[in-house]
Amino acid sequence: MKRLFRRCGHTPGTISPEDQAAVDQFRALLAALRDPEPWTPGHCQDIAVRVGPWIERAHTRLGDDHGPDIIAVALQHPGGSYTPYGERYRRLGWLRCETTTILGVWNPAFASLTHAAAGLDLPDDVGMAPANYGVHVEARRADNTGYTLLRLGPYFQTWLASHDADRLNTELAGRAATVMPGYTVTAKAAPFHVSDHESYDDPYATDVAALLAAAIAREVSA
Repeated sequence: MKRLFRRCGHTPGTISPEDQAAVDQFRALLAALRDPEPWTPGHCQDIAVRVGPWIERAHTRLGDDHGPDIIAVALQHPGGSYTPYGERYRRLGWLRCETTTILGVWNPAFASLTHAAAGLDLPDDVGMAPANYGVHVEARRADNTGYTLLRLGPYFQTWLASHDADRLNTELAGRAATVMPGYTVTAKAAPFHVSDHESYDDPYATDVAALLAAAIAREVSA
């Protein structure tokens, strides 16, 4: 708490409205810390996450917040998305958040424990890697039904994801009707869904064209 009490607790008389407000705020903080509202995966709720000794407000990403181990979040000022942090006001974008760092659903009482309450910007290292980017290879029928054939990621720069998507589409060009009969197969850059990270192939460990050929071979032989 930045505000100090101006009177001793043994001083006779009625407590001032200002001091009473500070007491109420402190009690609300203790209650929130003692019994935070549990975070429920998949509900797209703002959550309270630990960043070092601090607690920060974070948005979850719709469709990428079901965990169980990692979800995608964007840290934000406790006062709202467009309220600046300190002097730099860095937007960090989507980050990989381990669910073990989630305290619970965001409660305004946590605001006094944020960097912003201390007049600080977010640190250079918030302990979360970027959520990054991916490439999804989709197999679609003429009626637009289908499924994801291959997921590649994470890519550390969006241009690398776009480059590999273009490369795979070049590989597929001219033989789309014969790659998988009845399907059109295309690749596109997409967000890396950290909640489903185990379903991705590492594009840096193996040539992406070889990964595509292996995925198609599995489907054709299935």
